[in-house]
Amino acid sequence: MKYDNYDVAVLGCGPAGLSAAINARVRNKKVLVIGADLCSPPLHKAQKIENYLGLPGLTGGELLNRFMDHFEMMEIERTTVKASGIMEEPDGFTVLLGEEVLHARSIVIATGIPYKSTLPREEEMLGKGLGYCATCDGPLYRDKDVLLVGHSDEAEAEARFMAEICRKVYYLPLYKGSWLDDERIQIINERPVEIIGQDFVEGLKVKDGQVYNIDGLFILGGETAPDRLIPGLLIEDKHIKVNRQQETNIPGVFAAGDCTGGPYQVAKSVGEGQVAGLGAARFASRQA
Repeated sequence: MKYDNYDVAVLGCGPAGLSAAINARVRNKKVLVIGADLCSPPLHKAQKIENYLGLPGLTGGELLNRFMDHFEMMEIERTTVKASGIMEEPDGFTVLLGEEVLHARSIVIATGIPYKSTLPREEEMLGKGLGYCATCDGPLYRDKDVLLVGHSDEAEAEARFMAEICRKVYYLPLYKGSWLDDERIQIINERPVEIIGQDFVEGLKVKDGQVYNIDGLFILGGETAPDRLIPGLLIEDKHIKVNRQQETNIPGVFAAGDCTGGPYQVAKSVGEGQVAGLGAARFASRQA
């Protein structure tokens, strides 16, 4: 099954992503926003915003509500299914959303603050027994022992999938209220602290000192670093490198907001989102 084609796909629904989507939509582009259920938790939690021009004294939640009202007025499509990969094509980009696929002529990345690793040596062990998509890499671990670290309950479906093909499945939830009830899956109620293994993942050590011997480790539900979503994306000082037009080193891929660097302010994110949205719309027009 394949999603419709889009002119612009926006990753993230914080101030930068919403601004990019609205500005691309104003240019009559077909836009899809890929974002969480709650857009911009940091803004939502802010007690008061004093430096947003023309709207002083609002709480972060009030300002976010105004952003969402504007977004919804534009009737822009939105999905909460997380993107797991983006691939360049001759006429744009293929975006993987769970088990579905969509095509977009241009991309705007507005994923917020840079990704923070869950574990030490995570980047070093990526591809050496550590992955971020169990359903993608699952067949490699058929009849083997795996451990899944879940940042949200969305990871539970991947744990059930792995239980169908693996010899042993451990599941370590990093959130409250896990209702995963499957006799094939062993729940670990501890914090992960260390990856065991040098050239390949051999185990995971948890806070109480116990080590679980495994063949594969998956970290699910956390934000995926943009350069892992789009291979070849240039990162500088842990942020996406862009020019004044919010263009990245990959033609057709734009970035805006906190993911491009400080200051981490709403006004800066909205402004960069506008520039990125307009740029993505122009790029999509040239590709049509």
